[in-house]
Amino acid sequence: MDARDRDGPDRDGREADFTWGQARDFANQLIQAHSGKHLTDLEIKVLQGSWQNHTYEAMAEQYTYGAGYLNRDVGNALWKKLSQALGEKVSKTNFREALRRAWWQQGRSVPSVPPSVPPSVRPSVLPMTPPLPAVPLAETPFAEGPVAPQSPFYVVRSQVEDLGLRSLLKPGALVRVKAPSLMGKTSFLYYLLQGVQLQGYATIYLDLGSIDRDILTDLGKLLRWLCARVSRQLKIPNRLEEFWDSDIFGSNDNCTAYFEEYLLQEVPQPVVLGLDNVDRLFPHGAVVEDFFGLLRSWHERARISTLWQQLRLVLMHSTDVYIPLDYNQSPFNTGVPIELVEFSPDQIQALALLHHCSLDRPALAQLMAAIGGHPYLVRRALYELGTGSQTLGQLLATAATETGIYGAHLRRQWLLLQQNPALWQALIQVVQGTEPVSLSPLTLYKLHSMGLIHRHNNRVMPRCTVYRDYFRSMHRADSP
Repeated sequence: MDARDRDGPDRDGREADFTWGQARDFANQLIQAHSGKHLTDLEIKVLQGSWQNHTYEAMAEQYTYGAGYLNRDVGNALWKKLSQALGEKVSKTNFREALRRAWWQQGRSVPSVPPSVPPSVRPSVLPMTPPLPAVPLAETPFAEGPVAPQSPFYVVRSQVEDLGLRSLLKPGALVRVKAPSLMGKTSFLYYLLQGVQLQGYATIYLDLGSIDRDILTDLGKLLRWLCARVSRQLKIPNRLEEFWDSDIFGSNDNCTAYFEEYLLQEVPQPVVLGLDNVDRLFPHGAVVEDFFGLLRSWHERARISTLWQQLRLVLMHSTDVYIPLDYNQSPFNTGVPIELVEFSPDQIQALALLHHCSLDRPALAQLMAAIGGHPYLVRRALYELGTGSQTLGQLLATAATETGIYGAHLRRQWLLLQQNPALWQALIQVVQGTEPVSLSPLTLYKLHSMGLIHRHNNRVMPRCTVYRDYFRSMHRADSP
């Protein structure tokens, strides 16, 4: 496909700047702002097919839906939503121009500079994404806790969300999501569950971080808790006493029977079970081995059982909790692994506008050098800047200190490192160096799991200058 097919006809040199990814995100933003709901996965597919000038028949063949259904039920509703959001009537044949025009008028007051133009002559401020309307300052949320998928502050990392949703639409799917603390794992799980709800799936969210310790350390109690909570969220009567036979069967067998002979029989649609903070189990070796073995067996049963194909699993775990554990004590290696990534410069710029911040390119580069694209660090900085609590200069001056806005986060990382002196010494080697350094594979793995370093080929360097400067200062304080 050439640029004309991808981006549409070039009008005044501007259409070529409007890519499919920008069109998708902008349409989603418009419809969410107008109706409070995001586009469904299937609506996005129809939008993309239409963008690429595909007929409904071609889309039907590609997506395994009926052409009439895609036209009458999905397409007509999509064009109606888009017409209402844009304030003009659009259809499959003219929506690209209408979207481009609205996008340009709303967010592109300065044209993009082609890559061939030297940086020295580029404008100092270039809009990198069409901005969302800023949220009233009084309603700007503090940077803590998960972000709801319908919130304008939820940042869609398109490839990651697309992979998660596509995977969960497959029978018997198992998705494993891993990332260091504060990277947005729970927000991502909320997004996935809402996405499959829009496809008509039943969803269950369970947070293992909220379970009493005496349940976590006893496999029988843990699995009875699991069955009872799933029953409650599916609004199905609890029949544990009828299906649980501890005199003859083990806990894994009883739990499997409860799902196979009761729960999955009662629910006509696919069921997505999202388990958050499963790393809470990692320190309990006997329990974690049996529990993950059970989930793996359910996933494998789906290969031959249509009943088990109805169950799809999502497991969320924090990678930094590997540190106090033996290297081999980790979740099972099956299913689709997803690793959450940092925000891009475009995404940070869009968030800045929502927070009433105006970051030109030098300021954005300065902020990202200090904290990278770490979701929590970015949101915390933009909240301070947007509310006027600090200027960028003031924020960066104390960012790597105990008194700065990241003091609690940095202290937590430092305390975790003190549990492993060899790992602490390895990090000191990294932050003291002026060039990327080499580490043993196991040490590299652990520091990367904590989110403290970036890989650079076979060498590593500090993830950001805030981490580098803070851990340098802590090393100096420890030195005689």
